[in-house]
Amino acid sequence: MLDLKNMKKSDFYYELPEKLIAQTPIEPRNASRMMKIDRRSGAVEHSRFYSLCNYLKKGDLLILNDSRVLPARIYGEKADNGSFIEFLLLEQKGAMKWEILCRPGKKAKVGTRFVFGGGKLSAVITDVLDDGNRIAEFECEGSFFSALDEIGQMPLPPYIKEKLSDKERYQTVYSHELGSSAAPTAGLHFTKEMLEELEARGINIGYVTLHVGLGTFRPVKEENVLEHKMHSEHYELPERTANLINETKASGGRVIAVGTTSCRTLESVAAFYNEIRPCEGYTDIFIYPGFDFKVLDGLITNFHLPESTLIMLVSAFLGYENTMNAYKIAVEDKYRFFSFGDCMLII
Repeated sequence: MLDLKNMKKSDFYYELPEKLIAQTPIEPRNASRMMKIDRRSGAVEHSRFYSLCNYLKKGDLLILNDSRVLPARIYGEKADNGSFIEFLLLEQKGAMKWEILCRPGKKAKVGTRFVFGGGKLSAVITDVLDDGNRIAEFECEGSFFSALDEIGQMPLPPYIKEKLSDKERYQTVYSHELGSSAAPTAGLHFTKEMLEELEARGINIGYVTLHVGLGTFRPVKEENVLEHKMHSEHYELPERTANLINETKASGGRVIAVGTTSCRTLESVAAFYNEIRPCEGYTDIFIYPGFDFKVLDGLITNFHLPESTLIMLVSAFLGYENTMNAYKIAVEDKYRFFSFGDCMLII
């Protein structure tokens, strides 16, 4: 039994063999395994993602995060001596100004200039922040994002060691709004044809935008879960999606979030405004067991790291015992884990 007033990070630990961490995406996208779980009973059924239609009803609503991952890892050299530098773009702070992580950091003093892609991009460090991140002012002759797309690499999570041959496989097929440092991975399972089939069956689809920050990979350091501070991320809930959610609720349909980012967007808006309405802003909502869900009726999500805020969110929605049991089954049945892995459907 989980003590809601004294939750420990270790409560959310499970043993995961390294060989179950998916290193490459499966082909086709929707061939991944899907564990369907009854939210009330915890009963588990094994399926494939291409069978998702069989578990949804006409009038249900899927909420997808349309954020697009920046090829935000760039390699270059110091302008004056050609020594190596690596930048990871974190958040845009102005027209050509970005907060970055860089390695090796000792080279990136204020005023230092770096060049990337043989001069396609250049940058000057303008500030060093308290946490060691830098602010860099970029210059380029043409479009910054075109240059970034040409020379940048996908910022794959640290547990993925294999090089990605096709950058688009770390994007959802519906990604549109540039700004994420990591993919909203639950959406990687969809194909364009599958989305069309869902809509043809009367299942509605709405989009939100939440730009995923690298904080999503930061481990929970405090043993007391309630002491953890979440990173802040920018979100947008458009009018069409807000209307779809309200209409679905009014007609008795189910609102099913695709991914923890979609979940956090919807529940942030509901918590802040006490209703669903068009808006944008920043959220640092932390969802853990005991949380009162106001919007979600279902959740599609991948299998997450032990002791992470994401497994805590799943435990809040599915129930702690049900969640830990599902993960135990997933390990025993050799499901694929994390970003390129399999998923669960909780309804």
